[in-house]
Amino acid sequence: MSAAPVLPEKPKGRRPIGWIIAAAVVVVAIVVAVIVGAVRSGGSDGSAAGDGSQRTVTIGVADKSLAYWDTYTDLAEQELGVTVELTNFSDYSLPNPALADGQLDINQFQHIQYLADYNVTSDDDLQPIGSTAVYPLPLYATEYDETSELPADAKVAIPNDSINQARALLILQAAELLELQDGGSAFSTTTDIVSSKVDVQPLDASQTANALQQGSVAAAVVNNNFATAAKLPTSDIIYQDDPSSASAAPYVNVFAVRKADKDDETYLALAELFQDPAVQKAFKADLPEAVARDQSAAELQDELAKVEQDAKAAEQE
Repeated sequence: MSAAPVLPEKPKGRRPIGWIIAAAVVVVAIVVAVIVGAVRSGGSDGSAAGDGSQRTVTIGVADKSLAYWDTYTDLAEQELGVTVELTNFSDYSLPNPALADGQLDINQFQHIQYLADYNVTSDDDLQPIGSTAVYPLPLYATEYDETSELPADAKVAIPNDSINQARALLILQAAELLELQDGGSAFSTTTDIVSSKVDVQPLDASQTANALQQGSVAAAVVNNNFATAAKLPTSDIIYQDDPSSASAAPYVNVFAVRKADKDDETYLALAELFQDPAVQKAFKADLPEAVARDQSAAELQDELAKVEQDAKAAEQE
């Protein structure tokens, strides 16, 4: 008789199936880890999102309600794959500390002179990476049409805070109403007046328009927001600084970041996005008095360094 066929042994337990499941779990875990790592990096290599991932960038502003920001944030998502979250500030003293502390990625509310003053007084090193516009600072008069019509020793009100006072003095000098020592700087004060055809009256910035309307001064340098609140007509402007002049360079408004982030490609792309024609059109509709400026990060950083030198010199005087 032939021997009975030998059957293969039955597998003991479920070891092979268990190993298969375990191997599958390991593979899935590796894939998940790779995906999570990619999401968490969120473009941390400095590039704008272009691989389907979405990066969120928080920008601190002082005019979130204006419609041009809707155009800007929509384009940021469509063109750059970046979700922009805007944080609004009504107090100008807050956005720079918030940026320095990491609560913001970028802020856009200040000009170079303000940034330089902050850096020097706070021992910080925030840097501009893109420009937006210059807002001309106007000299108003209700009874005169030209600066040459102002009578000798006419009282002229200017803001008394350090940032606006220097600019107002430079405006009066450009209008040939006074002369400043060594041509003046972004940190000039009334003590730098060498000669003057008018009687300069430093007042709180919020009061210059009121002084003009009450007739206590013949002319007044009035910041745009206070002029709007006082309903001063643009027809009463008899002079304003030239946004293209060298003296206006410190007053270019900028996108600012921490120094460590000044070469971040996504942040640079967001700053450049402001120059998009659609954004510019909406911006001009919201702020017709603004004069757009398009300057490179390197140019802005060079100007900041110069103004910071002036600020340090002013502190030592």
